[in-house]
Amino acid sequence: MSSALPLDDQLCFTLYAASMAVGRAYKPLLDDLGITYPQYLVLHALWEQDGRTIGAIAERLALESSTITPLVKRLEAAGHVGRQRDPRDERLVRVTLSDSGRGLRERCGCLGEMLIARSGMTLPQIDALNRQIGELRAALTRIG
Repeated sequence: MSSALPLDDQLCFTLYAASMAVGRAYKPLLDDLGITYPQYLVLHALWEQDGRTIGAIAERLALESSTITPLVKRLEAAGHVGRQRDPRDERLVRVTLSDSGRGLRERCGCLGEMLIARSGMTLPQIDALNRQIGELRAALTRIG
């Protein structure tokens, strides 16, 4: 019988634990803004390109459309976004930022700075790590 590596020596656990730690670090700031981390990701996709469809947001975040729809509905109820059927294709729902949603961008700006400060790493170190993890994700996506 082969012995399994300890959890701390397994990349999958290290990535999972790091992701959870980032979520915990962001949580107090996002709580103050009245949004969750998944809602923050949806907003971020819209800050990159406003007016995306539900499907385009899902694709950008590597999630299913059925996961995005309830997040968008909650953001709409909070007044941060609006939803509208695309007049050219009624099957598509476009999501646009409201003034409130655009305003959250400035208020969320400190999240990255806080993460860098708490990590004890330099910006170039964080950038290199992010690139490596992105390359890993891309390779695993190609395999799957």
